Amino acid sequence: MNAMANGIPWLTIITVLPVVGAVIALFSGKHARGVAQVTGIIAFVLSLGIWLHLPGDGSIGLVELKTWVPSLGIQYHLGVDGLGALMVVLSALVTLMSVDAAHRVHHEPGLFFALVLLLEAGLFGSFTALNFFHWFLFWELSLIPAFFLIKLWGGPKRGPAATQFFVYTMAGSVALLLAFLAIFVSTKSMEFGDLAAMAASGTLAQQVRAHLGWGIAGGHVMMWLALGVLAGFAVKVPMAPFHTWLPAAYAEAPSPVTMLLTGAMSKMGVYGLLRIALPLFGAQIAQIRTPLLVLAVITVVMGAWAAAAQKDLKRILAYSSVNHLGYCLLGIFAIALPGGANVAVGTSQAMALNGVILQMFNHGLTAAALFWFISMIQFRSGGLRGVDDFGGLRKPAPVFAGLMGIALFSSLGLPGLNGFVGEFLIFRGVFPLSWVAATFSVLGLLVTAAVILTVIQKVFTGPVPERWAEFPDLHGGERAGMAPVIGLMFLLGVVPQLIVGHVNPTVEYLLAHWRF
Repeated sequence: MNAMANGIPWLTIITVLPVVGAVIALFSGKHARGVAQVTGIIAFVLSLGIWLHLPGDGSIGLVELKTWVPSLGIQYHLGVDGLGALMVVLSALVTLMSVDAAHRVHHEPGLFFALVLLLEAGLFGSFTALNFFHWFLFWELSLIPAFFLIKLWGGPKRGPAATQFFVYTMAGSVALLLAFLAIFVSTKSMEFGDLAAMAASGTLAQQVRAHLGWGIAGGHVMMWLALGVLAGFAVKVPMAPFHTWLPAAYAEAPSPVTMLLTGAMSKMGVYGLLRIALPLFGAQIAQIRTPLLVLAVITVVMGAWAAAAQKDLKRILAYSSVNHLGYCLLGIFAIALPGGANVAVGTSQAMALNGVILQMFNHGLTAAALFWFISMIQFRSGGLRGVDDFGGLRKPAPVFAGLMGIALFSSLGLPGLNGFVGEFLIFRGVFPLSWVAATFSVLGLLVTAAVILTVIQKVFTGPVPERWAEFPDLHGGERAGMAPVIGLMFLLGVVPQLIVGHVNPTVEYLLAHWRF
């Protein structure tokens, strides 16, 4: 479906909208949050419209294509399939949740909400661009407002946390840029679709070796490029051992910003692996599949154990995010099977990939909700967020305890809630493809369950300390804001087909065109 056929470039509109909102918010003073809310609501409605108008065969739809700088292979090329559209919906939803959670921002609210909206524009652009130059602009655009949001509104150690976040992410971006410059020199193209088709036919590797196959490493130049691209995305996800920036950034960022970092920005790395790394470097990833699976298992298990060792609620959830995104890495690397795949293998690959995409959305929703709850705890407790600082809160604040408990159980992967379905599909798909990696990764599930239950026990059960006897429950506005989020957790846990039905055609389309 060509978006320009009816004269309405929907993907351009949804990307430009937050930029316009940011300019208005910047000069709106105390009304900036209202501007951001209106912008966020419009963007969310547009994202749902995009989601409902995808091609039925799983291909790229809503295409916008204009020549930009043809001599450099640069085109203004936008489009989405089930994967991209779902990430657009997630970005719009998480941004709306973040703006709702940021009602206590009083220091330069105009600048704060302008940066939030610019970050949203960067997310939309990253999930819709199909030309590397265009995509890379938005990839970097999202980094700049995130850095300043941490640096200007973060906690006591916000300076080092923001710097570490910026340096790590920029290093990954440099690796991506160098790899794609090498590809452009060899192919004169920056189009994801064209490069993926060349990779599937073997032409990409031939051209790269012909132009860059010099020196001792000439025969392995495609592998070096693949490693550069993998490193760039591994930092963003993050994958061990590239994760060390994350705990400090998540802990020091204000909670509404942490919601954006974990709910949407981390998905840019997983999206990049699916949109760029596997289509272009599937054969190389298949060659190093075993060490990549080892790193994915380490990410899953290490993330869970690191969470268990924390006392700060934000750090617990930060490491828990590493663990949950490790399941996405597990599924992605497991499907990279070299050689001809039989029907059983193809079915397992489809299950794992459906699970990965569903996990991306479900983790974004649940993790953002949990950091929202932590912001409410901090406001009510004067900034405290230690897991041992509380106890028995279900008595003075039963609604708060009940709703946060649901979100925690969703993170745990309880059947009937959204967190279960994606993890189940990943493990169901990965076990036949790599039973050893799946078996070791189960340890992450067990440790995560222990961590979540410990948080529930220490924060909400037991005797109520005297100072928390009057701990305020959620007021009407907070209940109204959180109710749709909790409702969506139940809805997707019971009817995951609402997402899988739209995503599965894209999964089948992608697997049919990838070559390992």
